[in-house]
Amino acid sequence: MAEAADELSTPLGQNTAGRTRRFRLPFTAMQALAVLLGLVLVGFAGVALFNDNPLGGEPIARIALRNPAPAAADDKHAPAGQAAEPAVKSAARAPAAAGDTKNDARTVTIIDGSSGKRQDVVIGAGDPAEKTDGEAPPMAMTGIDPRLLEKSRYGMIPVVADGLKPFTVYAAEADRAKAARMPVIAIVVAGLGVGAAKTTDAIMKLPPAVTLAFTPYGADPGKLAERARSQRHEILLQIPMEPFDYPDNDPGPQTLLTTLSSEQNLDRLYWHLSRLQGYAGIANFMGGRFVATDPVMQPIVREAAKRGLSYFDDGSSPRSVAQTLSAGQSLPFAKADFAIDAVPTSAEIDRALVKLETIAKERGTAVGVASALPVSIERLGAWLKTLDSKGIMLVPLTTAMLKSKSG
Repeated sequence: MAEAADELSTPLGQNTAGRTRRFRLPFTAMQALAVLLGLVLVGFAGVALFNDNPLGGEPIARIALRNPAPAAADDKHAPAGQAAEPAVKSAARAPAAAGDTKNDARTVTIIDGSSGKRQDVVIGAGDPAEKTDGEAPPMAMTGIDPRLLEKSRYGMIPVVADGLKPFTVYAAEADRAKAARMPVIAIVVAGLGVGAAKTTDAIMKLPPAVTLAFTPYGADPGKLAERARSQRHEILLQIPMEPFDYPDNDPGPQTLLTTLSSEQNLDRLYWHLSRLQGYAGIANFMGGRFVATDPVMQPIVREAAKRGLSYFDDGSSPRSVAQTLSAGQSLPFAKADFAIDAVPTSAEIDRALVKLETIAKERGTAVGVASALPVSIERLGAWLKTLDSKGIMLVPLTTAMLKSKSG
């Protein structure tokens, strides 16, 4: 009777005899995912709390340094705990011995994972040795005098030593006696270091007497600056300074600002000074508001004089106090008469260059500034070839500074 009742209550066309009960998990997929993420977070927290890492997770680079056979023999006789030091020294010398890395010096930081001790090793710079606290800095660039370098928290920065100044040591060669007797023109091509192609064009296509100014930015401004010096260009370092429309118009990281204290601006200045080596002076990069503000400019000009540098004003701010402050510090100084490519067309650039010739003949010295635009490089290259026939001498900026000072 019960079977008949089941058959009567069963929906037509369905057979319940083969139906099985589905298995269901006691939690949902979202709950499982939440538990999994929680376990991952707990794992990270455990590593952070209980892992003994003195570097606090700071990224480190690991390199393989091969030891020559003689060094391996010496290590056998080294005291316990000191075998690694000779190995580092010999490995650092190996690239120089090969003779093909003269212009490819690299500073590698070796970090001891247990103690956190840092050690800088210069590789491929002739006969380098490791740099540690309290030791003289190595010569990391061709032609750099290590005596004119001082260690800061950011790296090596210029300093006066043994009566030598970076301004005189890194000034490009010029016939200054001849320059004193005839009209001279100095050309500064600025904004280099960001954009390897345009920087290389300026280095290779313009004569050595053209001064090149580098910004502290770019992937490797030091390498490009070294290439410029190898082509006998003298170089300047441009210091980013606050423009009137800051922060809408931002020169870049570590910009010197009128709202900062002198100590803060000097700290930022040191960061810029450490970005490359071998420059004869500094120059403003933008900075309309900063260069017109006496209280914030004074410490910068004073520091430049203290470190044996010069100062170049690109002439973009008519209210700049740099010239007056430089005179007060006996700081070598020059100001651009105008930008020759303010209107970047061939016709306007040619017209500006003729104007520069007129100023040189009337005053004895003229200074023009340009960017590394292809049209600027092309017109400058053609025009510079005509100066000798016009009785005008192209000179590095340092020569123009010295002539103006003596005049």
